[in-house]
Amino acid sequence: MKAFTVDRYGKKSTLTLADVPMPELRDDEVLVEVHAAGVNLLDAKLRNGEFKLILPYRTPFVLGHDVAGVVVEVGRNVRQFKAGDEVYSRPDDFRIGTFAEFVPVKETSLALKPKNLTMEEAASLPLVALTAWQALVEKARLKRGQKIFIQAGSGGVGTFAIQLAKHLGATVATTTGTGNVAWVKSLGADVVIDYKKDEFEKVLSGYDVVLNSQDGKTLEKSLNVLQPGGQLISISGPPDPAFAEEIKAPWFVKQVLRALSFDTRRKAKHLNVDYSFLFMKASGSQLRQITPLIESGAIRPVVDKVFPFEATNEALAYVESGRAKGKVVIKVR
Repeated sequence: MKAFTVDRYGKKSTLTLADVPMPELRDDEVLVEVHAAGVNLLDAKLRNGEFKLILPYRTPFVLGHDVAGVVVEVGRNVRQFKAGDEVYSRPDDFRIGTFAEFVPVKETSLALKPKNLTMEEAASLPLVALTAWQALVEKARLKRGQKIFIQAGSGGVGTFAIQLAKHLGATVATTTGTGNVAWVKSLGADVVIDYKKDEFEKVLSGYDVVLNSQDGKTLEKSLNVLQPGGQLISISGPPDPAFAEEIKAPWFVKQVLRALSFDTRRKAKHLNVDYSFLFMKASGSQLRQITPLIESGAIRPVVDKVFPFEATNEALAYVESGRAKGKVVIKVR
């Protein structure tokens, strides 16, 4: 089958279109014929080698973390899916590889595709939807009447998180560029700060939750917009000791992560707020809870551009540029 592989780590390296063997299907997996694959910043960071410490993939490997497609084969222990089912998923770490014609996915990480979406729309959702769900519903336990600051409202995670937070009844603040202010408001944001004109830390205060997706400087400023007892959940780092425990990291990795997050944890403690790092996990059961929100129209996918399969490198470069409004998708079939 055809697939785009990472042959060597590095910011200047491009993915290679290669003929690779069909993946071996395990007993608890479903083989999905890939119709579309979402492109995420995580893909670029993985290719660049930024996650080698916590995700030590051995090259060459097939990249890609989002899929929508059709089931062509099921493992002997699979009970929930059959050939012909239209599905979507964020495959598990170390079983990724959606920039390909076929990908095996664990039964527990798969869900039936929302009926009202195209394959491209469905492929845009799993990683960002699960990230937002795990941050807002699982970690933050966001409640009606609370205030949340979601950074980068026009990005992939931002567009989904704004809609989910509004569905949960929260007041939502976000940041975006001048040209996107009205558009982000149309997604449900109550307070939109044009980062080209204003500094969010001078406008916002007394927030219950911050979803941080930006750099260290932005994270530090964001701690100050929280009220005492508030929580900052970061999806862009630094990883904390709790995360090191969760992934059962080796001793030396635990020490590195402890050191990387030391300053942030100390500042959070001083301000009497909670800091935690989130690295989202694959979950078919959570996708099944998200699906009705999509089918009812409570949350809609936001797709900026669809690239042909051959242009996967261009799609990845576009995501890295930071110009995308919502998600970028590759049409494989």
